[in-house]
Amino acid sequence: MNAEKKTAQEKLKDESKDIEHEKMELPSSKYVVLIGDGMADLPCDELDGKTPLEVARTPAMDRLARMGEFGRVRTIPGGYPPGSDVANMSLLGYDPKKYYTGRGPLEAAAMGVKMNPEDVAFRCNLVTLSFREGRVYMEDYSAGHISNAEATALIEDLAPLVASRSFELIPGVSYRHLLLWRGGPEGLATVPPHDFTGKDVTEAWHIYEDEPLLYEILTRAITFFHRHPINDKRREKGLNPANALWPWGEGRRPVVATLTQQWDIEGSVIAAVDLIRGLGVWAGLEVVNVPGATGYLDTNYRGKADAALRELETKDIVVVHVEAPDEAGHMGSLKEKIKAIEKFDREVVGPVTDGLREMGGAYRILVATDHYTPVSIRTHSAGPVPFVIYDSMNPVDNPDAAWNETAAKKSPLLLDDGYTIMTRLIGAEPRYVELDPKKKKQLLLQQQQQQQQ
Repeated sequence: MNAEKKTAQEKLKDESKDIEHEKMELPSSKYVVLIGDGMADLPCDELDGKTPLEVARTPAMDRLARMGEFGRVRTIPGGYPPGSDVANMSLLGYDPKKYYTGRGPLEAAAMGVKMNPEDVAFRCNLVTLSFREGRVYMEDYSAGHISNAEATALIEDLAPLVASRSFELIPGVSYRHLLLWRGGPEGLATVPPHDFTGKDVTEAWHIYEDEPLLYEILTRAITFFHRHPINDKRREKGLNPANALWPWGEGRRPVVATLTQQWDIEGSVIAAVDLIRGLGVWAGLEVVNVPGATGYLDTNYRGKADAALRELETKDIVVVHVEAPDEAGHMGSLKEKIKAIEKFDREVVGPVTDGLREMGGAYRILVATDHYTPVSIRTHSAGPVPFVIYDSMNPVDNPDAAWNETAAKKSPLLLDDGYTIMTRLIGAEPRYVELDPKKKKQLLLQQQQQQQQ
């Protein structure tokens, strides 16, 4: 798998190497993107009308807000679901209206799974469902945040029973896995399970019946998981069993220009979740694995910061993503969300900022959250979110700024087209990259003719 993933990254980087470009001159030598997933929230009665960001101690982000370009960015275009896939695609500089095809193919890229143009990939959760009086209920979208070892064993044991010329089930991390449908159809209206925790999902479950081949796999999985010894042990311990598969976020592979093609920058992505790693792969970034990075509340925050600084010794841009605040929002836990925000500030934003300062040279830092994950509703919601871009060569003076939703709303700066934030960070317009092979050959021929003249 690793070899396939590396080949995919190299192909994306080399797609237009046959067209010569002048080296782009950029205003900074180093760029960093720090994303605290789902940090934005709504005022909470338990916090006297304040948000978790307002209550959390965030000296590093507050300092950047006082010295940087501080405002809000609309990461979710109108009519699009407020998911991390759409939002983070915007933060990496890609217009979801042009490039978004679904979450599944992004996660497939992260896992090194080769997709043909006609294939459809689904993100596939291990979930806990209950069936009562003819209704279906989503008890737990993550099967109790099942461990990697348990989840891998369940998926690997089930995979041979559902494998065919059309389907392949591929293990991922914890409850997050992949279902690949070779030559599968588009248009199935699936829903993300984390949007329906504790709710009746009967209608959503019946949607799968529209595709009998897929529905057969799901019903077979329920029977298989029910009697699996791993679930027997989980029930004995009072833990939620992983008793069903829930495919969602389906789509075909996108075709995008890499950051290298657009700006002549080489970079890395540091994230525990396959979605962000997959976005990084499509953007031409090298995926960096950090020991102890779990995508959960216990993730290795400081390890991600240290890895980012090591990567910046040789790379131009590094993207660091932390999932923990989002997970706390889905749990509905104010305490854990505040703790995750504070750790992100103390163990990621602070060390990276200090390290860049010690490294010397010009640098720019973007700190952002991708979307709202209010603890009151335990799922994502849309709306402009706070961001700050700090330029070491051009600091500004916002003495009253603090990195939270309320302060960001007071700023006149609002980026309605979220994908433009990367251009703002880089400080230069991206070059045009032709991705159609036929048009690319025509451009190359025109270029050769001009050189001969």
